[in-house]
Amino acid sequence: MLAYLKRLLRTGAAYQAADIVAKAIAVFTLPLYTRHVSSAEYGAYNSLLTAVILASIFLRVGLGEAFVRFYFEDEDAARRDRIARTATATVAWTTTLAALLAVAFAGPLSRLLLGTTNVELLDCAVVGLWAFTNLEMAYAQLRVDERVKVYVRAAGANVAMTVTFTIVLVVFAGEGARGLLLGNFGASAVVVLGLWWVLRARFSLRVKRADLRAMLGFGLPTIPADASVYGLQVVDRLYLYRGYSHSAAGQYSVALQLATVVFVFVRGFQYAWPPLAYSVQSDRMAARLYSLVSTFFVLATGTVVCAVALLGRWLVRLLAAPEYFGAHTALPWLALGWTLYGLYQVLIVITGRARVTRLNLPAALAGLAVNVALLLWLVPASGAGLGIAGAGIALCGAYVAMLAVLRLLTRRVFPVAFDWWRLSLLTLILGGVAVSGELLLPTEGFGGLLARVVWLAWIPGLLLLTRFFIPNELTQARLLLAGGRRAVSAFRARGG
Repeated sequence: MLAYLKRLLRTGAAYQAADIVAKAIAVFTLPLYTRHVSSAEYGAYNSLLTAVILASIFLRVGLGEAFVRFYFEDEDAARRDRIARTATATVAWTTTLAALLAVAFAGPLSRLLLGTTNVELLDCAVVGLWAFTNLEMAYAQLRVDERVKVYVRAAGANVAMTVTFTIVLVVFAGEGARGLLLGNFGASAVVVLGLWWVLRARFSLRVKRADLRAMLGFGLPTIPADASVYGLQVVDRLYLYRGYSHSAAGQYSVALQLATVVFVFVRGFQYAWPPLAYSVQSDRMAARLYSLVSTFFVLATGTVVCAVALLGRWLVRLLAAPEYFGAHTALPWLALGWTLYGLYQVLIVITGRARVTRLNLPAALAGLAVNVALLLWLVPASGAGLGIAGAGIALCGAYVAMLAVLRLLTRRVFPVAFDWWRLSLLTLILGGVAVSGELLLPTEGFGGLLARVVWLAWIPGLLLLTRFFIPNELTQARLLLAGGRRAVSAFRARGG
């Protein structure tokens, strides 16, 4: 078990490191961008960004998930190369054809997504559609072989070019939302071409029909579910932009950007977890691993969510223009939403392992329905009047519903004995520290900030007091940390 956890930490840390650099730069350049892009333009940028990611789910036709699952069916290198070439070729064709169609119908599409005709802005998003989708497929090939060094270098190059392109386009050229889109996705397109060269032994534009049919049989049922899951991440932003307030949508976008302090942990886990989870041959061992990983994932990300909830006001004041200060009301809920999304990834692997991916859809639809209902109730003044905070709460409610439904549907197809006692204890401790700190401590000034930082010390104290940790786990944790330090030192010594 310890070996599996070491692999998860090693690969997850590498993916997180790349994402942390990207998100840290994005967060610290936020003051620069928010002073050159209006909140309405920022809302338009975010709406197109979410539309690109949603469309990407359909254009991958489920092959990203299917490729990872089929890769571990056996260890035949020729077969692995063949399915990699088929998956890459299929996605390259679907994205290229979709991009050409989107450019041809840019006017109607921009009216649909933005409520106004902006062909140039839509064309910039089309570049993103092609680049983002193909980049995800290329990254999947690196992840299955755990080629973390290549991944980190590619991600680092992407970050460096993105920052350079975006600053030039937004700050100096004054391109606004167009500059944000082109700066982000133009860099991704360059990285895609570079990775195709690095992975040229597995790159092709020819599709092997037999392999494609097999992967589509696994992957196609995941598309409606994935689209619904992402839909519940999109519907709040579209609703705020089109049905509530452009300014509120801009503030919500900033809150989403700042919530990436949790997202980087979830993204690293999302990338590292499926290859590891599918590689475990024993179902009994896999079930034990899934339970243990779930518990400690909640501990790690929940602690960060607690910190965001207590320190969010200072984070927004530091990193965004004054007109975006309202973003702090949604920030804790969006951070919590990312943690719940990470837990959803655990259950998704269970359906993939049991080959019952069709079960993903009912859970995703339940979450989407709950999200829409809560949005209409919590956000507008005619309802609870919570504004963007209501949108964040709606997102969390949707994930809770999704987790509950998927757990009910999967508990018999692949039984996993989750540690409900410790998960409940974590919820009580982390929630209690966050809520009590918010109610009792000052909300401004250096004294308030210091008091809230100190208040976070309740978390380790209460965990030890309640004997949350099993003695053997503390020993293993020390071994994992020592191994992690050695891995980082070795990575640096190799020039990583």
